[in-house]
Amino acid sequence: MSKLFVVLVKAALCAVFALLLIEPLSAQGMPKAAKGTSPKAAAASPKVTQIDIDGLKKLLEPSGKPLLINFWATWCDPCREEFPDLVKLDGEYKGRVDFITVSLDDLEDIGTLVPKFLREVKAEMPAYLLKTPDESAAITMVAKDWSGNLPLTVLYDAAGQAAYTRPGKFKYETLKEEIEKSLSPKK
Repeated sequence: MSKLFVVLVKAALCAVFALLLIEPLSAQGMPKAAKGTSPKAAAASPKVTQIDIDGLKKLLEPSGKPLLINFWATWCDPCREEFPDLVKLDGEYKGRVDFITVSLDDLEDIGTLVPKFLREVKAEMPAYLLKTPDESAAITMVAKDWSGNLPLTVLYDAAGQAAYTRPGKFKYETLKEEIEKSLSPKK
C-alpha cells in the first residue's frame, strides 16, 4: 500500500468518527451543521422582531385583556426549562391573554439561535429581541424591583397594571392561578 493511500484512509476514518460524535452532541442542543436544511424548513422558523426601549413601551400598552410577558435568553438554563410550560399556558389561554416573549440574546442570534429554540419548543406567541443601549431603563420600566436576572415573568391585568411578577423560574400551577385571577371579574 502506498503512503498516500494510508493517509487518505485515515482521513476518511477521522471524518466518519467526527460525524458520529457531532450527531449525539446536536441532539443535546449543541449547534448542528445546517446541511440539508430545506427552504420550507427555514421558512417555518418563528419570526423574531428586534425592538428597542420604545418598542418595549408599545408592547406594554394595555390592550383590554391581560398580558403575560416573559424575558428570557437561549443561554439561560432556567429560561429554557420553563419555556415548555409557557407554551402550554399560551395554548390554554389563546385569545384571552396576550403572551409575548422578549429575548435578551445578542442581536446576531435573532435569525439563528432564538428562532431555532422557539421552533424546537413549538412556541407560537409573538417573539421579540430587545436591543437597547440603556438596559437599566428597560429593566426599570418593566419592574422596579427587577435586578435584570433571567428569567422574568410579568402578568399585567387588562388595565395594564402588574398583577404578578416572578423573577426566576415560575411554577406552572402558580402562574395558572394568577392568570385565572386576572381573567376573573373584579368585585
